[in-house]
Amino acid sequence: MTELTYTKNGDYLIPDLTLSETPEDARPLGKYGRLRRSYLQEHRPGLYSRLVLSEKLFPHLREIDETANRRLEQMMPELMKSAGVTEELKARDQMKWVGLMNSLKAQAEEIILSELVYN
Repeated sequence: MTELTYTKNGDYLIPDLTLSETPEDARPLGKYGRLRRSYLQEHRPGLYSRLVLSEKLFPHLREIDETANRRLEQMMPELMKSAGVTEELKARDQMKWVGLMNSLKAQAEEIILSELVYN
């Protein structure tokens, strides 16, 4: 464990805290990771600070993002099957197909947001 150093600021000693460098090959966060970060900053500042100081924030956000994307990929075919969205419908009535797909994606995202991001 390293020794903490302090900087004097007026009458107070402020610890010199630094975070280790992130890997250069780190991919940027996706939509769900960014939403989770915003949620933590605004609604769970204690947890956000703890994750930042323990350097677990980025791995946490990456895990949420990857899990949410996997969950979306799993849910869409199931929702499409239950709603009767087929390739035949896509060929016959594209506008109806697009409307149904948008509706199904919104349903899936609502579930993902409530289960993973805003929890």
